[in-house]
Amino acid sequence: MFKIQKYNNISKEKLNTMKEDLYEIGENFDNPDGILLRSFNLLNAELPQNLKAIARAGAGVNNIPIDQCSERGIVVFNTPGANANGVKELVIASLFLSSRKIYSGINWTKTLKGKGEDVPKLVEKFKSRFEGPELKGKKLGIVGLGAIGVMVANDALALGMEVIGYDPYISVDSAWKLSRNVIKETNFDNLLATADYVTIHVPLNSNTKDMISKEKFSIMKKGIKIINMARGGLIINKDLLEAIEDGTVSCYVTDFPEDELIGNDNIITIPHLGASTPESEENCAAMAIDELKNFLEIGTIKNSVNFPDCKMNYKGDTRLLAANINVPNMVGQIATVLAQNKINIASMLNKHKGSIAYNIIDVDGDIPDEVVGKIKAIDGVVMVRVIRE
Repeated sequence: MFKIQKYNNISKEKLNTMKEDLYEIGENFDNPDGILLRSFNLLNAELPQNLKAIARAGAGVNNIPIDQCSERGIVVFNTPGANANGVKELVIASLFLSSRKIYSGINWTKTLKGKGEDVPKLVEKFKSRFEGPELKGKKLGIVGLGAIGVMVANDALALGMEVIGYDPYISVDSAWKLSRNVIKETNFDNLLATADYVTIHVPLNSNTKDMISKEKFSIMKKGIKIINMARGGLIINKDLLEAIEDGTVSCYVTDFPEDELIGNDNIITIPHLGASTPESEENCAAMAIDELKNFLEIGTIKNSVNFPDCKMNYKGDTRLLAANINVPNMVGQIATVLAQNKINIASMLNKHKGSIAYNIIDVDGDIPDEVVGKIKAIDGVVMVRVIRE
């Protein structure tokens, strides 16, 4: 039986799909096999010795010590695309909020309380303060064409916008879903220089941190509107505030409030509501649970941030799972140990992601514990598991 440590609120309905004879789910296990979480911070936690996998019900994994997990052979899953529609809808709302000054207009209207019969006159007199352009015919630049970016692009086209997209790493799956009417831009600076609106949909990592700085603001159109529902840290706040002050940026909408951004009339700070819909939470929970179940039960990996996607039909009596550092002759050493112990390989799959390689090996018959111990002892092997039917 697998013990699953649960942090945060995870859908009870989805948890019920984990068979009671295979899983025990709780919040106070000393040495769980798997962890299910949302925003709980594991960065300073001691990872249990028996831990095999962590599944994050959400896309971001900056609350999980990825490098430490990789060194230990612990697979980390996230749920890309599960909350895409919820985030997409907030981006579309933000396009309207950034254009029509709806937010500031509503706040101003609240000040009219108590004005009695003068309210309609005051509204007509001062409504011009809050006028703003329509979206139709304007150019939207989308940075990152993953699950969310593609949905935003297609819906923005339906609103009558001209849409240009930039993503040098676009997946085949995203490309299939993207409307052919989206203009593909290969130069990031060209997108920034021509767009009336920019929305960002990339992860925060060493390559994207501070990707929009003073240099990038200097090539933008005056009055550009920027939407960031991706992550804080993608834009240098100091440079953003200067760009707002000189009129380059007319409105910035972010789902990641920071102290220096709050209170500025040209910045709309939303309290991280992108995925805060019941539908998103259900979708994320379902995907995270399926990822964890498939890995623990048959060794399949999908949507891992530190291991390669791996799936192979079960073709033997016993399945050996092994992870190792990605250097030459590791597979040969594992196969040699099996051969020396007269264990026949029925089917095998080897893939790598960065510095980690993962092997699924189906064999005829059983694999004795002493053979498992020999494979674990190979220099560079970081994880070995055996699944028996």
